Amino acid sequence: MKKVNKIYINGEFVTPNGTEIFNLINPANNIKIGEVTLADEIDTRKAIAAAKQAFKTLSKTTVSERIQYLEQLKNAVLKREQDLTNIMIEEYGGTHQFVTLSNKHTVSWFDSMKEVLQNFEFEKNINSSIVILQPVGVVGIITPWNASNSSICSKVAAAISAGCTVVIKPSEMSSLQTQVLMEAFHEAGLPNGVINFVTGLGNVVGTELTNNPDVAKISFTGSTAVGKLIAKNAVETMKRVTLELGGKSPNVILDDADLEKAIPTAIYGAFMNSGQACIAPTRLLVPEHKLEEVNAMAKSIAEKIVVGLPGNEDTNIGPMVSVKQFERVQSYIKLGLEEGATLLIGGEGKPKGLEAGNFVKATIFTNVKNNMRIAQEEIFGPVISIISYKTEEEAIEIANDTPYGLAAYVSSGDYDRALSVASQIDAGRICINGFSHDPMVPFGGFKQSGIGREYGAYGLQAYLEPKAILK
Repeated sequence: MKKVNKIYINGEFVTPNGTEIFNLINPANNIKIGEVTLADEIDTRKAIAAAKQAFKTLSKTTVSERIQYLEQLKNAVLKREQDLTNIMIEEYGGTHQFVTLSNKHTVSWFDSMKEVLQNFEFEKNINSSIVILQPVGVVGIITPWNASNSSICSKVAAAISAGCTVVIKPSEMSSLQTQVLMEAFHEAGLPNGVINFVTGLGNVVGTELTNNPDVAKISFTGSTAVGKLIAKNAVETMKRVTLELGGKSPNVILDDADLEKAIPTAIYGAFMNSGQACIAPTRLLVPEHKLEEVNAMAKSIAEKIVVGLPGNEDTNIGPMVSVKQFERVQSYIKLGLEEGATLLIGGEGKPKGLEAGNFVKATIFTNVKNNMRIAQEEIFGPVISIISYKTEEEAIEIANDTPYGLAAYVSSGDYDRALSVASQIDAGRICINGFSHDPMVPFGGFKQSGIGREYGAYGLQAYLEPKAILK
């Protein structure tokens, strides 16, 4: 059994003041695999103090120095890529397919921010005045369990690029992954206090980060409910916030789309990361006259989906991260039946032979009305709702009829038509004819999917404050 009993403050691995123990459970079999000693408010204040001191120097570094720091971080994380993959499968239950791809992105964040820095203007002349973009200060980084390593690295890369120091509060459920990342960051050899890790509960460490006046900004990825609490508390000290929250993404299949390509992409995409993905297109919008055809195709595709042990290379859907998350997904499947949706495939209970873990059947509902809770609320599991529409205008209306606006997808045989539809959907990132990833373009949400943007130049700007100097 593994034990995580150190946090990382001011360049050193230290024993936390906190004494509470959190058990780490393998979600594939619900066997205990480790323990983590959780940090407390005192530990958090020490980390903030170290970051505050380090900021005095880091904020004055040159672009070339920051690029060098990013290179050091990239190389150190790259050395541990296989370790991160192995532990993410064991601790989180992420499938081999997803984890391998995710850890490629984990390393690439440093390269993309290096590219941004090459041409970014930290100083501009406007008329006879000078506008200087200066680092905002100490940043509290709070990350989720569904993409812990990638989320931490993307936020750290942006903060370092701006000249900000950080205190990271990863999910306590990702402690074994965090241990590997802490070791890698330590090996990178950045100045003491620039990067600090404090693993603890959200209502302890997260609250201290949000309330502490020496933290200038919070960058949070997680649920909308927690994001609202952070925003509410942050206003007391006028902290800047970047909040990447929940989603209920529509996938609009237009009537001229190639269904042989669009529907398999839609089904596999909705089940990405075992359905535990904020950008997953879990609302599949299809023309009413093609509903039966889509139903048949979707069912046939889902029958081939492999729900299994996450370490197997052919597994498409692994376990939910915890018993609590498994029960949440089960409650929504039951709710969908009660609401009158038609169960196309899947349903309640665990797949045969996987009873020991938190496995959910690949589940698709059809004849779903957009006002049903399974169509409005984020389930965060492998559950798809197929919704029919009569006209293109109605499809856009349904796509926008949600409290969320993180991502969306449009499929069409006519790119210009797809672009027209995409431009009318209220979402921060929209993909046409499939799934695309570009770390240089902004990512974030409309409505209750968040505030602010991450990635690329837009993400860098979120860590900077404009200062005008007038003659």
